[in-house]
Amino acid sequence: MTKVTEFPRLALSPDEAAAALGVSRDYLDEHIAGELRWVRRGRRKFVAVRELERWLESASALTLQP
Repeated sequence: MTKVTEFPRLALSPDEAAAALGVSRDYLDEHIAGELRWVRRGRRKFVAVRELERWLESASALTLQP
């Protein structure tokens, strides 16, 4: 029996990123995607999990300012 090693996800597709944030893909594309740094390879597009965390920190800080 071969043991399969699982690795933590480092990046997410746009659909996965939307689901992780709890929003629709349309909402992500319209309101959030422009503020994120994306990795593109061929037809694939990814956003790093750390980039989503960075965006959440900066976006939440903005709402606290008067």
